[in-house]
Amino acid sequence: MTTMRTFTAAEVGVHNHAKSLWVTYQGQVYDITTFAPDHPGGIDYLLNFAGGDVEAAMKDPLEHIHSESAYTMLKDYHIGILDTVSSQATPAYSEDELQAASSNKPLETDTQADFESEKFLDLDRPLFPQMVRASFSKEFYMEQIHKPRYVSYAAPFFGLDSPLEVFTKTPWFVVPLVWIPIVLYYAGEALARTGGDTLLVASYMAFGVGFWTLIEYVLHRFIFHIEALLPDHPLALTIHFTLHGVHHYLPMDRMRLVMPPVLGLTLAYPLVKLGHLAFPAGIAHAVIAGTMTGYIMYDLVHYYLHHGRPFLHHLRSMKTYHLAHHYKNFNLGFGVTVKVWDRMFNTLLS
Repeated sequence: MTTMRTFTAAEVGVHNHAKSLWVTYQGQVYDITTFAPDHPGGIDYLLNFAGGDVEAAMKDPLEHIHSESAYTMLKDYHIGILDTVSSQATPAYSEDELQAASSNKPLETDTQADFESEKFLDLDRPLFPQMVRASFSKEFYMEQIHKPRYVSYAAPFFGLDSPLEVFTKTPWFVVPLVWIPIVLYYAGEALARTGGDTLLVASYMAFGVGFWTLIEYVLHRFIFHIEALLPDHPLALTIHFTLHGVHHYLPMDRMRLVMPPVLGLTLAYPLVKLGHLAFPAGIAHAVIAGTMTGYIMYDLVHYYLHHGRPFLHHLRSMKTYHLAHHYKNFNLGFGVTVKVWDRMFNTLLS
């Protein structure tokens, strides 16, 4: 049996910055350095408690009550025990040893223990086949996907030996690489068909960007979160998991945060057709170019909200807002880039 490391309060206290952020909770020591940027309240809030105890803050209703999943995830970052007796004792470890400990990655979800206790999905095996063969109820499925898990790798979806696996993993930079050329094409067509009227084209592109925020809201609320109308059937649950459930199940998975181009282009096709029906040629191209620009901004912002450290007030606010959608209430807060439609349709998450 491995002996758990013991740290004094002084040893924990030196890890009080963004590059090495330790906290204590009920006498246990946690290294939350890698999680801090993804915290729903933002890393700046956590820095207030860096090197200290977080028990009071986690249970303070004036801050916010943490969900069961928050305490479960905290266990994944456990690195030792707080020495409450000899806080002034000589450090048990050298500075080099402490530095090495602070640079370690946090413990990940114990995939086998999680599978055995929850009886949901085995993160070490392809997720899609498990969903197809599953016999659990919709109620159990919904409960499980909203208990976030964390693994440092992209969990296999179809399986590493499947040619489809590559289509489930999308680095963030693929979005601008694929979509910016399409935007430039439509913007060029708009200019050509309107006689080079840049003000007209720019105006309708701006309209398209704004229109995207409504599409973003509608897709997120009525397609990705169609839980109320979702049939209690393995096929329906599998489709839901593939489209969005996996993101709530593994919200820190960097490879499954932005929309895969195949899915994006599939969803874009009817919208492009609608644009051509609603507007004359030239104008339609400008609106489509603007809408696609809005989409690019949305997907990059979505990734940044999960893994970035926003310095603009609006983005800091949206980070807290969106991560609260994941960790507090998935039935509210469907806006990712703006809250305006949540306010209008009474789904604002406070």
